[in-house]
Amino acid sequence: MVSFGNSSGAVTGVSLGILAQKGSLFVTRPTLATHVIPRAKLEASARELFGLILKKKIKVKIDQTYPLADAHEAHRDLQARKTTGSIVLLP
Repeated sequence: MVSFGNSSGAVTGVSLGILAQKGSLFVTRPTLATHVIPRAKLEASARELFGLILKKKIKVKIDQTYPLADAHEAHRDLQARKTTGSIVLLP
């Protein structure tokens, strides 16, 4: 199981003993810092990502845009789960 974020609350009720009994299953809680330190690793990852975007191997889908002046609305909609995917604030 991969736990990424807690928008629905903390994970509860997971028995590590049962995971072992079911065949050495495991739980992980990844963090971005693990993958981007030192800074050179972050910069290399960013170059690779943007290179793939430029080559159109990764498509960026922006689902909502808000004027920067309406950032409060974006936050409210996000907290109310009225959004999906990426949100971009525009100047």
